Amino acid sequence: MGIVDWPEHQRPRERLIREGATALSDAELLAVFLRVGVRGKNAVELARDMVLHFGSLQALFAATLHDFSAIPGLGSAKFAQLQAVLELARRAVGEQLQAGQTLSSPSAVKQYLRLALGSQPYESFHVLFLDVKNRLIDSRELFRGTLSHTSVYPREVVREALARNAASVMLAHNHPSGTPEPSESDLVLTRALVQALALVDVRILDHFVVAGHLVHSFAEHGQL
Repeated sequence: MGIVDWPEHQRPRERLIREGATALSDAELLAVFLRVGVRGKNAVELARDMVLHFGSLQALFAATLHDFSAIPGLGSAKFAQLQAVLELARRAVGEQLQAGQTLSSPSAVKQYLRLALGSQPYESFHVLFLDVKNRLIDSRELFRGTLSHTSVYPREVVREALARNAASVMLAHNHPSGTPEPSESDLVLTRALVQALALVDVRILDHFVVAGHLVHSFAEHGQL
């Protein structure tokens, strides 16, 4: 049965308008995005197939065009639309971290990092550079690696911090195929960065590890 034949109070789009987006399931939200289904399946059924096929929204968002198109009814047009929506979401959250803004809300930083790093298929190491009043100077990806490894060079982090006259930094990297729990190498690297940056009087306020929608804070766990 097509969604148009459902009672109006059950249709995802009407429910979203009436009750808000949080009232809808993942499949219903995707159905609103898809708008239409394919032969033999309405938009909600197609959306459920998408969630089941990829196993999670994070995996869906990280899918390549080839993998995305493996589901009948999906192709380059829908893939482009989805990527545009995701990038708009990243930019909207990123506006909370504009240069010159005081980073007084760890939750805003975590939300930004979830969108920026949570669905990346490769390891990425980011640094947020702050001034003496904890205002953001800049946010940059300094290193990029493979699925499970990236090389981070403390001297490069020091150089970038000095170039921006940063008083402190926040570090962040992702675990594309794991949990947000830091590895032993993550702990060793963080200690090395703390020591290297201390030589030029730059503090590390936190180091975040992102895995999907989960974010681990070194500061919150007493690991700095």
